[in-house]
Amino acid sequence: MANPQDELCPPPSAEDDELTLPRASMNKIIKELVPTVRVANESRELILNCCTEFIHLISSEANDVCNQRNKKTINAEHVLEALERLGFRDYKQEAETVLHDCKEVAAKRRRQSTRLENLGIPEEELLRQQQELFDKAREEQARDEQQQWMSMQATAVQQSTAIMQRQHTADGNGGGGGIGIPGVGKPSEDDDDDDEDDY
Repeated sequence: MANPQDELCPPPSAEDDELTLPRASMNKIIKELVPTVRVANESRELILNCCTEFIHLISSEANDVCNQRNKKTINAEHVLEALERLGFRDYKQEAETVLHDCKEVAAKRRRQSTRLENLGIPEEELLRQQQELFDKAREEQARDEQQQWMSMQATAVQQSTAIMQRQHTADGNGGGGGIGIPGVGKPSEDDDDDDEDDY
C-alpha cells in the first residue's frame, strides 16, 4: 500500500527539479511570510509541489484560452482570463497590479535604451569614439610606464654616481681604496720598487 505522505509530497527526482520553482526562492518566500515559524522539510516540499501544480494548471488553462483565440503566444490577458475561469478571481486583481508594475519597469528600460538613439549619434560613431578613448587610455598608460622607467633609471644613475664619488673621496684620502676597508689602500709606486729589490 502506498504511503499517503509520498502521494502528497513525492520524493524529488532530477527530472522534477527542472519543472519546479527554485527551492532557494521558495525558502526565502516562506521565511519572509512566516519569519517566526519553523517549517518542516516535508511541508516545504508540499508547498513547492502545490505552487508548481498551480503554475501548471494556470499555464494549461491560459494555453487553452490562447488556442481558442487563434493566437500563437500566451500573453498576460490569457493568464488573467485563465485565473477568472478557474475561480481564482481573488488573485486576478493582484496579478493585474503585478502586470502593471512589470509594464512600468519595461517602459523605463525602453526609455533608457532609447536615450542613445535620441542623441542622434549613430551606433558606429559611438563605437568609434569608444575605441578612441581606449586608444588614448592605452597611450597614457604607456607614457606613464615610460616615465616611471626613466625615473627609476635616473635614480639608479644618481645612486651609482654617489657611490663612485664616495669611493673616489676615500681613495684620495688614502683610505680603503675602492672597497672601503680602513688602512688598505692602493699600493704606491715605492712599494712596487721595494718588491723588485727583494729579488
